[in-house]
Amino acid sequence: MQLTLWSYEGPPHIGAMRIATAMHGVHYVLHAPQGDTYADLLFTMIERRDRRPPVTYTTFQARDLGGDTAALFRTAVRDAYDRFRPEAMIVGASCTAELIQDDPGGLAAGLGLPIPVIPVELPAYQRKENWGAAETFYQLVRAATACLAPPDRAAQPFCVNILGPTALGFRHRDDVRDIAALLARLGIAVNVIAPLGASFADLARLPAAHANLVLYPETAGTAAAYLARRFGQKTIATVPIGLGATRDFVAEIAGLAQVTPPPGLAGESRLGWYSRSVDSTYLTGKRVFIFGDATHAIALARVATAEIGFSLVGLGTYSREFAAPVRAAAQSHGIEALISDDYLAVEAAIAAAQPELVLGTQMERHIAKRLGVPCAVISAPAHVQDFPARHAPFAGFEGANVLFDTLIHPLMMGLEEHLLGMFRDDFEFNDTAAPSHLGPHATTPPEPASPANAPAGATAGALADTLASAPVWRDDASALIWRDDAEAELRKIPFFVRGKARRNTEIFARERGLNPITIETIYDAKAHFSA
Repeated sequence: MQLTLWSYEGPPHIGAMRIATAMHGVHYVLHAPQGDTYADLLFTMIERRDRRPPVTYTTFQARDLGGDTAALFRTAVRDAYDRFRPEAMIVGASCTAELIQDDPGGLAAGLGLPIPVIPVELPAYQRKENWGAAETFYQLVRAATACLAPPDRAAQPFCVNILGPTALGFRHRDDVRDIAALLARLGIAVNVIAPLGASFADLARLPAAHANLVLYPETAGTAAAYLARRFGQKTIATVPIGLGATRDFVAEIAGLAQVTPPPGLAGESRLGWYSRSVDSTYLTGKRVFIFGDATHAIALARVATAEIGFSLVGLGTYSREFAAPVRAAAQSHGIEALISDDYLAVEAAIAAAQPELVLGTQMERHIAKRLGVPCAVISAPAHVQDFPARHAPFAGFEGANVLFDTLIHPLMMGLEEHLLGMFRDDFEFNDTAAPSHLGPHATTPPEPASPANAPAGATAGALADTLASAPVWRDDASALIWRDDAEAELRKIPFFVRGKARRNTEIFARERGLNPITIETIYDAKAHFSA
């Protein structure tokens, strides 16, 4: 493990919490010390759920380590059953309690509770949150279906399971609603949605479906592979995020179900119209850097390049278990994937790529803010503002509309901010000017300094001396020095071409050994590359 200020994923028992909290009638008893009890903070504060997460802690303290911590765990399990009466119970240990080696599964089994008790062994020092969620869901599915025989589906109407949505998942609630509605329009029944909203008894109905729609492979891939092996179910691996992917998904599942999609289904998204419009040429070629979980990073790379016309300059994920598909996606775009869970390495990669838009997690939002680049959050981990009360899916045709807004608005609003900055010193738009509707009562802006009213001793020579002694700004990534006045001049260039202007200027300066970079260097570089 690595101590860090930020972390893309928590330890694996957080993933187990996400599964238990997503379901009904499942309770999680976690052997954990006092201080590891943050489930309420995660789910009621960040996701703003209307009920507390079904998690009970042993909350042992330092003084308990010299006694019988196993007895504390047995008491916590028995009390949780008596109080909540769940259909099934998950038991496990946090990363700290794992060191005690009290064997939560064996201790709980010895109590002889009249419900299934599923132990989840989550190696906190080798694995992380998404793996913990996938393993917990798999163990629950396996426990619920282990004694079942493969059903005869030949005479049954075609139906599917939707697998993968969890509590604290990025737009999972909204995605499920839209995909279920899309399947209904295709005439395809949904058998079970799990784990989100499912009970333990519902998991026993999973084998009845003809196919499993794996909406989020990070959390449902392991369980879907088990169901395919054990019950011969098909796996629909196309994730319907983006207009093109949703069309592919509709074609795949309609072919499997042998149904004909209704005409005009894809026309419900306005993304396709915008991509063909004249306005979209403003976005063509904009440099974008994408980082997040594998599912959203791969999907957004396709949307950004194929559906909006951005140029992809960076693609990566913190999900090491899904490094291979992300590398393949990056290779198809002619770039090298970034596989890292170190946010400092991600920040360095973004700074080096000099994108004009960043699509990432809440960490990339902070990174982009420091770098002065527009950003949109497209993946967990996310903050409270990325769990909107309104309906805002990323999947399906309505999700394509949300993506359209999510990707385009940061650039459009950035252009507006740039224009406001350009005219900041204008007599009508400066900070001291009153609104125009106040008419003659508007305050008069201060008169700009001129030779007639300049302070005594303010000569052109003195001004030149001041500029010559101005502090400089150093770009560690390039080892070039930018004077403050040159940086100020660069900021006058619209943000959507500022990165290109910086790159060209630095190339020009390196080739000619010019250091530091001055205003003259900027204009000489502009003249050189315009010739």
